[in-house]
Amino acid sequence: MGTITARKRKDNSTAYTAQIRINRDGKTVYQESQTFDRKQVAQAWIKRRETELAQPGAIERANRKGVTIKKMIEQYLDEYEKIRPLGKTKSATLSAIKETWLGELDDAALNSQKLVEYAQWRMSEEGGGVQAQTVGNDLSHLGAVLSVARPAWGYEVDPHAMPDARKVLRKLGMVSKSKERNRRPTLDELDKLMGHFFEMQKRRPDSIHMPKMIAFALFSTRRQEEITRIRWDDLDCTRQAVLVRDMKNPGQKIGNDVWCHLPDEAWAILQSMPKIEREIFPYNAKSVSASFTRACPLLGIEDLHFHDLRHEGVSRLFEMDWDIPRVSSVSGHRDWNSLRRYTHLRGRGDKFLLWRWLVKVLEGTDEGAKRKDVDFEKPS
Repeated sequence: MGTITARKRKDNSTAYTAQIRINRDGKTVYQESQTFDRKQVAQAWIKRRETELAQPGAIERANRKGVTIKKMIEQYLDEYEKIRPLGKTKSATLSAIKETWLGELDDAALNSQKLVEYAQWRMSEEGGGVQAQTVGNDLSHLGAVLSVARPAWGYEVDPHAMPDARKVLRKLGMVSKSKERNRRPTLDELDKLMGHFFEMQKRRPDSIHMPKMIAFALFSTRRQEEITRIRWDDLDCTRQAVLVRDMKNPGQKIGNDVWCHLPDEAWAILQSMPKIEREIFPYNAKSVSASFTRACPLLGIEDLHFHDLRHEGVSRLFEMDWDIPRVSSVSGHRDWNSLRRYTHLRGRGDKFLLWRWLVKVLEGTDEGAKRKDVDFEKPS
């Protein structure tokens, strides 16, 4: 028979610890305990567990030595990273989860209540005081681990634990999708950035050519990681297109190679690059991001990311009255739903027409000489 013990917490709330102890031939063959906020829930748990443990072989299964969530995550990171490299956000999130108290739980002890408790803890000051969308991301990445732990490795993971927890948390408003980011740089902000980085180029000619990186990101709509992976042999001069390797996609990243059209401005920037290495922009993507991030506060620019240049680039094409198929041929988007967030337009026409910084980026090249007075909006 199970027992329930009540105890006062530091915040004066009452915790109810339910314990089950099973004896055979005068020896304890199994014991288990769980703590709950309500006595009725503790009683219901005892009743359910006693029924489950009465089934043939249940005690033997319960006594098996489980594996911790931490070990489970480490196995996932090790095995799946070799097959299909994980994104840095997912990898960092899972690494953080495994070091929390949740990582110390055994597989069989993980249930919907523990996941709800983890979400509540994450939103508390002790757990980091994160927002609902961060909790949603945590559970999404952990769910990927749990989905393979039982069928692939035979661990005792309750298949209903995560779905049940998410249902409860959605009703409580404690999980949500990440908010869509609609930040776009202004021309004034871009003037500050380009002026700053051109000055850096004068002082340190061997540094990352950030003006070219920024301009190419704007006109090509490519992400920083994609830009630094582009090779000279990835270009198709006939179609004025580039092969974007491992393009980011929710369902597929590695091996998702997509041909994307390059607008005239982006194509001109590529042709201005020196053919020294295999990659056209032979820079480290993290270094590009770090340089951009450091510059913004120095210039009084708030909440601007390098990735926002992609948003600006795609929105610009819509403002130039490009239709959806034509825009997607540049951006690489597969469906309209993904492109709808770029339709909060700021007028019509091309605000980058005869942009002085593009002329400066191309200065000293044949392309620059040819294009000082070219209307880039018109087809070449």
